Amino acid sequence: MDSVCAAHCYAEFKNITDRSNNYIPVRCGNLNNQTKQAFKAAGVKPPVFIKDVSPKVSDVTRRDIESLDINEPVFNAIKVLDEENISCIPVFEDGLEFRGIITIHQISGFLISENLGRRPVYKFRINNFQNVLPGFFYKRGSQSEFSAPVMTGAMPIEVSRERIEALKPEKPVLVVGLRDDLINFAIENEFPAIILTGVDDKRLKFDFDGYDGTVFISKADTAETIRLLRLSAPVKVIMNPEPEKINAESAFDDAKNLLVNSNYRGLPVFNGESFSGIVTRRCFIEKPLRKLILVDHNETSQSVAGADQAKIVEIIDHHRISPQPTKTPIYMNIRPVGSTCTIVYSHFEAAGLEISKETAMLLLSGILSDTVILKSPTTTDEDSTAALKLAELCGCTVEEYGSQLFAQSAVIDSMPPAEIIGADFKEYSDAGLSFGVGQAEVINLDGVNRLKDELVAQLERTAKTRDLDWAMLLITDVIKEHSVLLMTNMPAAEKLLVYKKLEDNLFDLPGILSRKKQLLPELLRVVEELKVS
Repeated sequence: MDSVCAAHCYAEFKNITDRSNNYIPVRCGNLNNQTKQAFKAAGVKPPVFIKDVSPKVSDVTRRDIESLDINEPVFNAIKVLDEENISCIPVFEDGLEFRGIITIHQISGFLISENLGRRPVYKFRINNFQNVLPGFFYKRGSQSEFSAPVMTGAMPIEVSRERIEALKPEKPVLVVGLRDDLINFAIENEFPAIILTGVDDKRLKFDFDGYDGTVFISKADTAETIRLLRLSAPVKVIMNPEPEKINAESAFDDAKNLLVNSNYRGLPVFNGESFSGIVTRRCFIEKPLRKLILVDHNETSQSVAGADQAKIVEIIDHHRISPQPTKTPIYMNIRPVGSTCTIVYSHFEAAGLEISKETAMLLLSGILSDTVILKSPTTTDEDSTAALKLAELCGCTVEEYGSQLFAQSAVIDSMPPAEIIGADFKEYSDAGLSFGVGQAEVINLDGVNRLKDELVAQLERTAKTRDLDWAMLLITDVIKEHSVLLMTNMPAAEKLLVYKKLEDNLFDLPGILSRKKQLLPELLRVVEELKVS
């Protein structure tokens, strides 16, 4: 409760006081019933859940990139690659459906294919003639697309006819000047297109009425016309229609290794079935670091996965200090109060900001939950003062709202063991020993004995999964202010604990409410003694 409410309210505070950045409240665990009810009562949507903040492909994906339609000419692809200084262009159909990519490999493969000792056949789309060639249509043919080799009219008519015959059954696109004999031959044999160079349309005296092909007048000379004509082929004939795709949520390092250890210069990125952008090798030169503000904790081992790879920019907390070193100074507000929400409240007060009823209710929820309605030994005067002022803003009393809040506390057998332990589980490391402690607040301890074996078995699985030496669960009856402690086997440590052992893996902790102020110091003492012995 304290963590989630503090995250939401501190993000609100930062968004008000720092307009240059966007602060997003998030949570890295499940919401218990008490917290769900608090947000429902306040009419506020809880922070979104995230499970990992390590660098992802989505962090380096290029979205502001040029794209091509499948029917655009190869000439445009070369131009985009050069002018935009990119190595991968996505290709779409009608601007919607992703169809493939074009890289320098496809371009070079297309150009090299012209020098393999045979006359290449090109895919032509007549609409591309005017997009690539300087000139205009004299006549549009009936075929919008066709495949054909290119023939120029520079030889005597007999040689030209002989060469053309050798191409059968294919008919060429003829690039020619004012050669009456070749032009008439092309008309009679229904060549798919005739590209005329060095002519004025006013001087044309050919009968194109019965000709079904296209006639285009190029303003470029014959050699340049042939060069550009080849580049008018639509990109769909050279694109890679089935490139390897990278998921937007893939790990940064995995995607980097894929590109570096392959011939790919760039690859498309997909978020599910939707195209998201592209990544190239250049995208992976520098690893991005997500910016985090740690709220209600300062140890990355207790935070979301990947926090050790993030840039910690602030810490707002009320626990013991064991933060990860930072490269630059950061803002930290760590105070010995009962609730992180009390610290967040003090930020609103110091800035002279008005607190809405919704925010007041969430801050009050966090304070009363973490201090057990101000009865926990962690409670300070600052917590009590903040709670009274927030209750006034909410139009209620501390006692009545606290009672409503803890009425949502669960009985021990109303949740699966994994959820009970994982809902509020903190990890610690001291004197070479790593341990974790979960806490569950309930309205009575009925069912603990009945579920003990299941809970201990789950603690063992948790210890194995998280690579811990010792795992515990503090179950607290908030009404009677009484707790019991379940734990995995640690005989040497158990002998040193001051608490009464009820039976194997179960200890009695009367009067214990706070994991942080009451239980943790005892556990740290035991760990230190284990080290000495």
